[in-house]
Amino acid sequence: MAFLSPKTLTTDEQQALLRVTSEHPRDHLVISLALGTGLRLSELVGLNVADVFFPNGEPRLRITVRAEIAKRGRTGDVFLPDALVPKLREFWRHKRACGEGIGPEAPLLCSQSRRRISRRRIQVVVRAWQVRAGFGRLYPFHALRHTSVTNIYRASRDLFLAQRFARHASPLTTVLYTHPSDDELRQGVRHLTC
Repeated sequence: MAFLSPKTLTTDEQQALLRVTSEHPRDHLVISLALGTGLRLSELVGLNVADVFFPNGEPRLRITVRAEIAKRGRTGDVFLPDALVPKLREFWRHKRACGEGIGPEAPLLCSQSRRRISRRRIQVVVRAWQVRAGFGRLYPFHALRHTSVTNIYRASRDLFLAQRFARHASPLTTVLYTHPSDDELRQGVRHLTC
C-alpha cells in the first residue's frame, strides 16, 4: 500500500491567498486560521466567539478545541501565532460593525444571514479565492491544514512538535507531513551529475 504525500501550498501560493483575501475580513481570517493553526474544517466552523476571544474582545493566545467539534472528541490546545492576534482584533471590530453576535456562544464565523457558516460554504469560498489568486492547481480545504503542519515540521524539523501541533494521536500519522516540497526536491536535484 503506497502512502501519498498530502498536498501542500507553496510559500508563494500561501502569500497570494492571504494577499487576495486581505480586504475581506471573514475569508482572510478563515485562511489565516487554517494556515496558522492547522484547525480542521469542522473545528474551524464549530468555533464560538468565547473559544477565540475573552469577553472584552481581546484574542486568546491559546484555543482549546472543544470535544464536540474535535475529531473523535479529542480535545486539544491550539496556540495562535503572533501574526494572528492583530487579525483577530480587526475581525472583532468587523463582527461588531456588521452586527454579528459577539456573545460567548455566538459562532465565530457567520454566513451573510449571520448564522454559523457551513462547512460547504467554507470549501466554496476557499476554492473561489484560489481561482481569484490565479492558482494553476486548486486545493481542497484540508490542504491548508496539511500546509500548516508541514510548515511547522519544516521550521522545527521536530516530528513530535509537529505531532502535538497537529493533535495527532500517533507520530506515524505526522510522518506524512515530512515529505520534501517541490522546491526542496528541485534544489536537491539541480546539481546532480548526469
